[in-house]
Amino acid sequence: MPKLYEYLGLVVFFYANEHEPVHVHCRKENRESRAELILVDGKVAEIRLTGVRGKLPLTDREARDFQTLVEHFSGEIVQKWIDFFVLHKAISSENIARRLT
Repeated sequence: MPKLYEYLGLVVFFYANEHEPVHVHCRKENRESRAELILVDGKVAEIRLTGVRGKLPLTDREARDFQTLVEHFSGEIVQKWIDFFVLHKAISSENIARRLT
C-alpha cells in the first residue's frame, strides 16, 4: 500500500494491486473514499470522487479536502501511478503541512 500524501489527517494511497482507471484512495480513521482521474489525450479531464464498497465514506469536509488535494496534484498522481504500476519504481510520500486552496 504505497502512501502518496498525508494532508490534514488524510492519508492518500494506492492499493498495491490496483487496476485502471488511474485512481487514489483516501482514508481518515475508519472512513475511505476514492478519486478516479479521467484522462483524455493524456491529460486529466475530470476527477470523480466515489465511495469504497464496505467502507464508510469521508465526511463532506474531508471529501472537499481530498478533492482539493487531488486537483492540485493530479499530474503528479498520474506520474506516480505510471512510476509504480508501469515502471515498478518506488515512490515517495509527501507530508503537506499547509492548507491548499
